[in-house]
Amino acid sequence: MKKLIAFAVVTGILQSCETTQTKNSTPLEYPITKKVDTIDTYFGTEIKDPYRWLEDDRSEETAQWVKAENEVTFNYLDKIPFRDQLKQRLETLWNYEKITAPFKEAGYTYYYKNDGLQDQYVLYRKKDGQDQEEIFLDPNTFSKDGTTSLSGVSFSKSGKLAAYSISEGGSDWRKIIVLDAITNEIVEDTLIDVKFSGVSWKADQGFYYSSYDKPEGSELSAKTDQHKLYYHELGSPQSEDQLIFGGTEEEKHRYVGGSVTEDDRYLTIRASVATSGNKLFIKDLTKDNAPLIPIMETTESDTYVLENVDSKLYLVTNLNAPNRKIVTVDASNPGPENWEDFIAETENVLSPRTGSGYIFAEYMIDAVSKVNQYNYDGSLVREVELPGIGSVGGFSSKEEAEEIYYSFTNYNTPGRTYKYDPETGNSEVYWQPEIDFNPQDYTSEQVFYTSKDGTKVPMIITYKEGIELNGKNPTILYGYGGFNISLTPSFSISRAVWLEQGGVYAVPNLRGGGEYGKQWHDAGTKMQKQNVFDDFIAAAEYLIEKGYTSSDYLAISGGSNGGLLVGATMTQRPELMKVALPAVGVLDMLRYHTFTAGAGWAYDYGTSQDNKEMFEYLLGYSPVHNVKAGVEYPATLITTGDHDDRVVPAHSFKFAAELQDKQSGDNPVLIRIETNAGHGAGTPVSKTIEQYADIYGFTLYNMGYSTLPSEKSNN
Repeated sequence: MKKLIAFAVVTGILQSCETTQTKNSTPLEYPITKKVDTIDTYFGTEIKDPYRWLEDDRSEETAQWVKAENEVTFNYLDKIPFRDQLKQRLETLWNYEKITAPFKEAGYTYYYKNDGLQDQYVLYRKKDGQDQEEIFLDPNTFSKDGTTSLSGVSFSKSGKLAAYSISEGGSDWRKIIVLDAITNEIVEDTLIDVKFSGVSWKADQGFYYSSYDKPEGSELSAKTDQHKLYYHELGSPQSEDQLIFGGTEEEKHRYVGGSVTEDDRYLTIRASVATSGNKLFIKDLTKDNAPLIPIMETTESDTYVLENVDSKLYLVTNLNAPNRKIVTVDASNPGPENWEDFIAETENVLSPRTGSGYIFAEYMIDAVSKVNQYNYDGSLVREVELPGIGSVGGFSSKEEAEEIYYSFTNYNTPGRTYKYDPETGNSEVYWQPEIDFNPQDYTSEQVFYTSKDGTKVPMIITYKEGIELNGKNPTILYGYGGFNISLTPSFSISRAVWLEQGGVYAVPNLRGGGEYGKQWHDAGTKMQKQNVFDDFIAAAEYLIEKGYTSSDYLAISGGSNGGLLVGATMTQRPELMKVALPAVGVLDMLRYHTFTAGAGWAYDYGTSQDNKEMFEYLLGYSPVHNVKAGVEYPATLITTGDHDDRVVPAHSFKFAAELQDKQSGDNPVLIRIETNAGHGAGTPVSKTIEQYADIYGFTLYNMGYSTLPSEKSNN
């Protein structure tokens, strides 16, 4: 590609540069992105930050840059000949009724339903003994464009009151609205400025919630690092809400949450300074002025209260148990020195839930679910017979529930909901989708490959039966590798469309995730973060070596921390893939901790302010800082939302600017910025379909396809 020639413009930002050409002969004209002389000094090292001005999400200059970049991107996407076909197929496949597991409150059975292409799920209910359903909450009516979503609903202990939270434009900031659940009428003023919070009721009197003080500057990007727990008494203004925990300058907690036990006896509080490790406290709500009693006074473990039976607490912890265990202790003296093992740690990661008077211990075995049912005396009732090999969710209900529900899915099986009888162990299908997709036409296989340092890493590869391992299959390699998050098998409609095109979809369980417990997580954090990228690179090399694909037909994909994964991999090994798809990525590793709640991610990343060694390590892989002039990077479609206040879009803006300025060769570098959208949660179905049509269209087009692969025509 010819060197881009900058020239003066009135605004200093937007103008065309010399035309470049892709392999598919589509001309591109990038906007000029001005450079400013911003320099930071870290431990004596000066680092230039020429695109710092793009961090200002309230400036007109940034808005004009977003508009210009989107114009280039959508002009390019509009020329992809099969983009509309992909969109139509996504719409067709998406258009089936979806129903969630039911739950009961105050004489009603509630459930969420989507008729097919509704932007948001609707909460319905039926009165006990009646078949007629009625709408309880329809978030599709909250805004004209479908971008205001329902974030959660919490019922009071009697089920006669409900508090629901909404997100506007995809923001993490929420509003809470309280209803009389019987009449469906709003009973008081809306609570505002709530963030990273559940709602936990104390009887029918009020509820606990969490938030930060509104930051100075932009609420979408300014730092928020002092989380607080409040109690809201019904009938009183929010300004009078009682501060329960947090707010002291000498001890800041970035994440605080409060939960009331099902019997209304105890308030439990978890407090963290990072996304891993928490303190834990308990308060007896039956006693006036009862003190907060510490269960865990340090953040050396992840510990929480699973359940209580009178004063006996059941705790889940990874303290001296990397794969987690359940312990019991009396609430009057709950310190670790008094804990007794209830369900001991095993070689597999434990994620327990409770319902119908039982404990359901889900174990993850090489990213696949197994569930054991226990009595509260610790005796094993049975291993639950699951419908197949895959992932389960649910197994959670009130203690008095006579049946319990769970979901089952894997990469090529659309999710079903099952009703489980805890007394007999029998499961029956409660709901299954009527979808135009035949799972029998596809297969998923789990393989284990070797990473750079010899570590064995599992990966599940899904594809259409009968494909040839000839190196020419369009392949998406998707990864995450961080924050103790596990990637377990699940079906998605968008992925089904990719598989229908003869595409291969591969998901490795990288270090940094939670698939093998705390040790696996820690092996991909801070000064060991490169392990995650090495695992991902080795996965790509395995797919190529075994003939699933080749570099010309390989795309790498990931979002958020997975966007960092893609950014680091494409800058370290740009020749390895044809297409890179970083979504809402953490891409500026020297400044990520200065935005919103980013400082809480330091357990995984460390920060550039920690020490010289940590700064140099972050600088060594930070995608924004490792784009080099004269390198041919893969065709890149960066995606983000202008209201993303989790990973602010400035990460993506700066990465796009660096790549567009330094790209050598003909591969396009585009950024698709969704307006009035956030980090992903609550995105309307219509926008999601458009996004995947663009992503898959861009990917296949840049692999050389002029028609869809399913049409058996390849350029």
